[in-house]
Amino acid sequence: MRILLLLGVLAVHNLPAAPLEEEAAATVKAARAILDPWHGDHGQAGVRQLHLVYWHTNDREPCAGYEARLTRIMEHIRAFYADEMQRLGFGPRTFNLDYDTNGKLLIHVVEGAGPFADYEVQSGGKIRQECVPVLEAAGLDPSRETILIFTNLSDWDPEKLVFKHKSPYYAGGSHRQGTAWQLDSPELDTLHLPKKEPVIRDGQYGRISLGKHNSIFIGGIAHELGHALGLPHNKERPDEREAFGTALMGSGNRTYGDETRGEGKGSFLTLAHGLRLASHPQFSGSVKGMNQPASADLANFEVKVVDGGFDFSGTVEATPPVYAIIGYCDPEGSSDYNATTATAVPDENGNFTLRCRGLAKGKAAALRLVACHVNGAANSYNTARSKYVFPYSVAKDGTIDLSAMQQRFALAPLVMALKARDRAGAEDAFDSLYDRAPDGPGGATERIGRRLVAALLGERKLTNPSAVAGADSWPLSDARPAEQKVGWGRPAYDFLPGPSLLLESGGRLWEHGIYAHAPARHVYDLGGRWKTLSGSCGLAEGHGGSVVFVVSADGKELWRSKTLKPGTVADYEIDVTGAGKLELRTGDAGDGTGADWGVWLEPVLER
Repeated sequence: MRILLLLGVLAVHNLPAAPLEEEAAATVKAARAILDPWHGDHGQAGVRQLHLVYWHTNDREPCAGYEARLTRIMEHIRAFYADEMQRLGFGPRTFNLDYDTNGKLLIHVVEGAGPFADYEVQSGGKIRQECVPVLEAAGLDPSRETILIFTNLSDWDPEKLVFKHKSPYYAGGSHRQGTAWQLDSPELDTLHLPKKEPVIRDGQYGRISLGKHNSIFIGGIAHELGHALGLPHNKERPDEREAFGTALMGSGNRTYGDETRGEGKGSFLTLAHGLRLASHPQFSGSVKGMNQPASADLANFEVKVVDGGFDFSGTVEATPPVYAIIGYCDPEGSSDYNATTATAVPDENGNFTLRCRGLAKGKAAALRLVACHVNGAANSYNTARSKYVFPYSVAKDGTIDLSAMQQRFALAPLVMALKARDRAGAEDAFDSLYDRAPDGPGGATERIGRRLVAALLGERKLTNPSAVAGADSWPLSDARPAEQKVGWGRPAYDFLPGPSLLLESGGRLWEHGIYAHAPARHVYDLGGRWKTLSGSCGLAEGHGGSVVFVVSADGKELWRSKTLKPGTVADYEIDVTGAGKLELRTGDAGDGTGADWGVWLEPVLER
């Protein structure tokens, strides 16, 4: 093992003086003041282990030397986690491996039901099902354990130095259970990490050194194991990159061990993910409350621009206690791989402040909050599904726009009352917008609130567009559709049928619009009385689908968007002169309709 003394770890990362060290030390000390007594005073000791499975097809044997190689690999990764937790101030906490009575790493061998040709990258579920009987025979319940499955779905030519694979290569899990899928191949060995020669041909990464090849695939094991332990993706901030290298749960699966070849600082665990792991039963050594339901209510939010970033404050009430709040600052695009992190520990009154810095410029973004409970639970594994999501944007010159976030805070009491169908409460909340709205009386916040009240309390008055008189422009969400159909739920106008109700897309709130979960179709009778249709369209915030928007008139297609993914909004201005029937369609972009929450944003007809 390579568990290092703290000074040794700092030397490996060439850590610069002060700020990050001081921040981590203070944060970890405060977090442990909550976490350690909860487990120590009335702890419930329990050993949770990572269980290894070697699955092979029925026409192939396990790869040569797998037992010794996987032992070196897994002990190397275990030491990496221990070193990083030590560096952060938690001591050498790490996951536990399962050894037999002779001290040999226990690897459960499973022969698959089919030959090599029957399996692909997408075969993870099938492979896991074939492993279940073997694990159950060994007295393990796979639904309650953390499992790492190695497969031999790879090809290595030692003479031509050519590698390719078709192994499942993904993972997911929590503090209670998880599964990660990885590949095995004869040339994968930690002994090869320092080697700049020979150069091999990798089917995915091209010509790379044998050492870099091992960095990528051994780093891949460490990365996917992180997911099985409950860690989401995140990228390092610029200051973290300068000090430590590449975040393991970002692109760190490709830089693991780079420092052994003098090719960079290698990979590291962010403070955010060290905090999350600190309460995992494998890392804490305690199973106290492991199966206890966890809930956290975050409220009283405030935000302000500070020092090239922003500070986000709030309060938390939780059961069991929360010892850390993690904020993921997630710019549009790249899923959650490019989300940087901020951390805070609530005080005795539940108050916390996240210092969000190093923000991506020129992008709409969202701040997603995760509460870490002492029993290992977190209110979201996949940060995209956190119920605490707040939009913001950063201009190319670094100017931070928090207006959408501030609007959300101002509208929160109204949204709460409307969700409860509390008419009196909604009226009071709307009246108080006069004082709370960040853009003042009569601004966009008040207009959004007015439309929400009208839409959800039955006060909307719809007009057939062909019958509108005396108006040069008309919001399409105020028009009575001749036909309407959405792919999930019921048609909705000026609100979304989700928990937030708000029309949020592309890092901002929109005043009016049309909910159009794919496949959706909305038809309007224009009667030849309008000249243009203009507006925007995109995916509702918090939904990870992909959609295409199409506008047609009298059966002729007039406009088609590119495929839109989260964070991206398309604008349009379309000539509809003389059109009788206007049709708006939302399609699934060819990849299914899951999470395809399309929205037509502020569409307006003009004479």
